[in-house]
Amino acid sequence: MKSIFFFNSMLTPKLVTGLYWLLLLIALASGLGTMFGGYGGVRLENIAIGLFTIVAGAVGARIWCELMIVIFKINENLQSLKEVKERPDA
Repeated sequence: MKSIFFFNSMLTPKLVTGLYWLLLLIALASGLGTMFGGYGGVRLENIAIGLFTIVAGAVGARIWCELMIVIFKINENLQSLKEVKERPDA
């Protein structure tokens, strides 16, 4: 509990996986809404745009979440380098 209140450990990397699945569901719902919603009915162009929305949303969510993870991995590696440098036997 102390590590959370004093920012000794990061909470966000644990939340990124859940956020990724939430973003995938949003991309799927948005694409399906584009395909089957609207006043024009189900048309070929709406289906194509909906499929593009699903694929682009999934790829965009993956890239964004991977970039977040990379930032936190860099932080972890810098912390371990700092700990090695601070040891008196190093």
